Amino acid sequence: MLPLMPLAFDRFDSEPYDVVISVSAAFAKNLRPPGSGQTICYCLTPPRYIWDMHADYVRGRLDRPLLDAMTGWLRRVDLAAAARVDQFIAISETVAERVRRTYSRSASAIYPPVDCGWVRPNGEPPGDYYLVVSRLVRYKRIDLAIEACNQLKRRLLVVGSGPERARLRGKAGPTIEFLGRCDDAEVAALYARCKAFIFPGLEDFGITPVEAQAAGRPVIGFGLGGAAETVMDQITGVLFAEQSVEALIDAIKQLDCLSIDPAACRANAMRFDASVFRERMSAAVEAAVNGG
Repeated sequence: MLPLMPLAFDRFDSEPYDVVISVSAAFAKNLRPPGSGQTICYCLTPPRYIWDMHADYVRGRLDRPLLDAMTGWLRRVDLAAAARVDQFIAISETVAERVRRTYSRSASAIYPPVDCGWVRPNGEPPGDYYLVVSRLVRYKRIDLAIEACNQLKRRLLVVGSGPERARLRGKAGPTIEFLGRCDDAEVAALYARCKAFIFPGLEDFGITPVEAQAAGRPVIGFGLGGAAETVMDQITGVLFAEQSVEALIDAIKQLDCLSIDPAACRANAMRFDASVFRERMSAAVEAAVNGG
């Protein structure tokens, strides 16, 4: 059904609103109101399966020749949809750069809303465990966290489920525990007591590192993508430069030598609170209405 998505949004019968906001990682930006209404695309990313990650998405698929043939047409359609957008707003500077590179369009960045109210520091000393909260899919690189904690013999708690669960369990040593899905109260308690939150994937933004910092806990994260924008290296955590077990082990050891202030972590997280998003997005919509 993918080829029909651009047509579906193009035929959407919208009323003549002053502003239409699409939240899009694909073709929702193809929608345009009749008349002189403005369009804002809050861009999660240009569709990665037809641009920078196409090879990763089609690797090993039996229908790869069909998908490869379709990609050229989808790229042309996506560029045409981007041309209809009056203003791009990206979820991070990482995505803003991707918008500039893909569409040759400028984009401001307004970070997504993170609810910092449900996670807070609890004033207790941290427990002797590291934490991962994630869908268990390959690109999240949870295998790096498992292998690093295996070698260091550090306790790691993994919250989440997904198609990689069996493979990851096969890599796990005796210090690794898989907790599956947990409710919000359980996750909040785990955030607040962890020694550090490990975030080894390359993400467009990444909400969980912000939640961990809102709980007053440091983040050990890959230093490209969203984590580089949300974690203050050596202040609210440690960033490592390459996605390798060795680099992650070095980052864990670096954190051992730092004294991280929970209040600094919390203050940094509040830069991404939902209240900040509402204020900045309201101002952007107001500017669009007034032609600013």
